[in-house]
Amino acid sequence: MSEQIELFDIDNPCIGVCTSNKKGYCFGCLRSRTERQLWLSMNTEQRREVLRLIVGRKQRIEQMRQRKGQQLDFDFEEVIEMGDLF
Repeated sequence: MSEQIELFDIDNPCIGVCTSNKKGYCFGCLRSRTERQLWLSMNTEQRREVLRLIVGRKQRIEQMRQRKGQQLDFDFEEVIEMGDLF
């Protein structure tokens, strides 16, 4: 089976933020240090895999934000009768 020729190069996902968290993932593009360092030497398949990983990371971050928002969604102004607690 012959390999398909790629007509368009896969753009670098860098958005110019270039600041990493403690684990080494960039806040801007969500790539690891290794993924950022090796991007130019990666072939098309490897770049696609990195982009797939980025999508998964974005989804996990959004899920964590939603969970954190739900945890913080208490109504502290609500008055609770003591009888309702016991």
